[in-house]
Amino acid sequence: MTYEEFLKSKQITINPSGFDCESNNKYLFDFQRDITGWALKKGKSAMFLDTGLGKTITQLSWADEICKYTGGKILILAPLAVSKQTVREGQKFGIKVNACRSQIDAKDGINITNYEMLHRFDINDFVGVVLDESSIIKSFSGKTTQQMLDLFIYTPYKLACTATPAPNDYEELGNHAEFLGVMSRSEMLATFFVHDSGDTAKWRLKGHAETEFWKWIASWAMVVKNPEDLGYDGSKYKLPKLNIQTHFVESPVNENMFIVLPAQTLDERRQARKESLKERVNKTVELVQGTDNCLVWCDYNDESTALTKAIPGAVEVKGSDTPEHKENALIGFATNDVKYLVTKPKIAGFGMNWQNCNDVIFCGLSDSYERFYQAIRRCYRFGQTKEVNVHVVISEKEESVLENIKRKEEQAQKMSRNMVDLTSEILKNEIRNTTRNVIDYNPKQKLEIPSWLKEVI
Repeated sequence: MTYEEFLKSKQITINPSGFDCESNNKYLFDFQRDITGWALKKGKSAMFLDTGLGKTITQLSWADEICKYTGGKILILAPLAVSKQTVREGQKFGIKVNACRSQIDAKDGINITNYEMLHRFDINDFVGVVLDESSIIKSFSGKTTQQMLDLFIYTPYKLACTATPAPNDYEELGNHAEFLGVMSRSEMLATFFVHDSGDTAKWRLKGHAETEFWKWIASWAMVVKNPEDLGYDGSKYKLPKLNIQTHFVESPVNENMFIVLPAQTLDERRQARKESLKERVNKTVELVQGTDNCLVWCDYNDESTALTKAIPGAVEVKGSDTPEHKENALIGFATNDVKYLVTKPKIAGFGMNWQNCNDVIFCGLSDSYERFYQAIRRCYRFGQTKEVNVHVVISEKEESVLENIKRKEEQAQKMSRNMVDLTSEILKNEIRNTTRNVIDYNPKQKLEIPSWLKEVI
């Protein structure tokens, strides 16, 4: 064996386990049709498509083709309220989706349920599974996440869909790879990473392995921020202007201090947020006035309760509400039956399509950039025709939280851009290898029907 052959033997390759198929759904855009075909050929893959690029229609088309090919059932797992929204989207796209809450309700074809209902289903009855908004699996406890990974280990067809796999959150990428059966998280870390400065909780890409790591990601994940990344026309995906404005409310000054000191520790931040509740709610109410409809985000129950009482006509969605109330309220906001919605990013920050709203208010801010990004993207997405106004209301003491979010945003944008840049050319080739080459026919000579055929006709 030559040294070159030895090096080739060490390259990590992912063998396709699917089948060649081109979806004929007329509602698919060109890039969506090609991505769907790529995912069908892969058999087990991830679609990291940014918000508004059509994850719903691509995953439904993927599931529909597998149902036709195998004659089996598909199970889609989605966040609460997204299930009904997906059923409605399926009707629009000509794909039937059955919403169910247990195995008894499952039917032939495509079935959808909430993540919380997974324990009620017999996984062996399904030939394929789709994780909608798959990045939320990192929000589950380690035990629950591992249980989900184990449940689908022998499922023939798998698809994970999310807009925001944090490119610097390698554990999340590892969970996706393990779910798809590509490589275990521990193997991924051992292959591409090293411990950072002796801290075993932090991992850093090996300097010489960065390019190979993203090549490996591109072998099983489609990473797209805009169709232009794959060489398609992305002009329709240019969004209106996003206006983000921060409003600081006054914080009480300690009697031993002459100035307001920023809260540093977690306890100090929580205390500062508690002290400014009244002022933040009053400012939020002021901002809500005059809007046609408004989405108000908060993080704590006392904030949610105070906001709902202070905003006339506001509908609150909290964790303890019944699934029926949550679904009706979230869908009601999408259909303009609810004018003002008060809820938390961890409840409704994933999956919902609210392009009908262009005014968003955060009554307080957590340190999670992903939640902040996703919450904004419920309204700021493909289909939005107006400028989106985002207001962040925090106390003076919480400026450090805002700075933390800005730092994470810069890091995420840089890493995301790197991820797209390093994978786009590979994925372009992947797309070309899984789509048909069509040669246009330009006739040069007029066709004449033979006389003997005219006599037969």
